[in-house]
Amino acid sequence: MKNRKIIYTIITLVFAVGFYIYDNYTTKLKTSDNIPVSVEKATDFDFLPTSTTNQIVHHNYYSLSYNETYEQAEWVAYALSKNQISNKNFKRPYFELDPKVATKSAHYNNFKNSGYNKGHLCPAGDRKFSEEAFNETFLTSNISPQLYEFNSGIWNRLEQKVRYWAQKHNQLYIITGGILSKDLKTIGNEKVAVPNYFYKIILDYENHEIKAIAFLIPHQVSEKGLYQFVTSIDTIEEITGIDFFPKLPDTLENELERSSNYLNWSLK
Repeated sequence: MKNRKIIYTIITLVFAVGFYIYDNYTTKLKTSDNIPVSVEKATDFDFLPTSTTNQIVHHNYYSLSYNETYEQAEWVAYALSKNQISNKNFKRPYFELDPKVATKSAHYNNFKNSGYNKGHLCPAGDRKFSEEAFNETFLTSNISPQLYEFNSGIWNRLEQKVRYWAQKHNQLYIITGGILSKDLKTIGNEKVAVPNYFYKIILDYENHEIKAIAFLIPHQVSEKGLYQFVTSIDTIEEITGIDFFPKLPDTLENELERSSNYLNWSLK
């Protein structure tokens, strides 16, 4: 009887440990529409989009897919957490070619006298938590031609809003790029394309209520509210041919990508 009690005790402990491990590595996430989806922890997933060029480059603080045809990244992706938001001031470095781009990133001289700014895709302002991270944003694979009034206006407002959301929601994943297509205006000897639209996709994946929002903004001066440029990820996928969250479970991916609800972000 004594041995049997010991065996029962051991079995009970094994089950208890098993349930504890299961509970800590599996969670029920809810989409912004409060539809529960059983998946592994969202932090365990790879959020990288697909690449239409098969030229994905990983840096220490962001990744990108370079499109040689248009001489810029079709997307830049990175995580931004609350503790990475900083007001540190570092000396702005010179832009440098990206040594990891096999086809060579466009030279910064293409922008000279072009009338366009070197617009960061991963903002330097999102990488002020260390000088190394800040300097890494000054690779030419991370820039796209942007009008000064756009770069310092509505695009800057969106970047500031993302930093505000990172502080509120603790951990975000961000994907940014220009809409690259035929017949775009180009600048410089390497014919760097000037996008007519820029997009930004933000995923809040740390909390139990997982949500995403996407913006598609015309490359022009605008005083409109950001909410007027909210669209669905599905729409941007259709335009670009990029699958943005291919490694998420289909149910969760489909729910996130068809949503375009600004209120889920503005009211929280």
